[in-house]
Amino acid sequence: MAPTPEMWAWQSSAACRGMDSSVFFAAPDERTDAKQGREEAARRVCARRPVRDACADFALRTREGHGVWGGLTEKERAPRRR
Repeated sequence: MAPTPEMWAWQSSAACRGMDSSVFFAAPDERTDAKQGREEAARRVCARRPVRDACADFALRTREGHGVWGGLTEKERAPRRR
């Protein structure tokens, strides 16, 4: 699926806009305890809304395989993929 401007419109209202992506995406050598802490920090950002559902839906529709999107990790999104 090729990205379109409409697909990304929700990002202008995202709580994570302008944040360092390292909060949402794992470093190559990330340990389990660090990953859990990073994912929890990402979930706190996502919990602020207002576009949490749109972000999670985008990740599910595009089958995004990495990172925390809309408060959902890779493992949490896997069984929900359409």
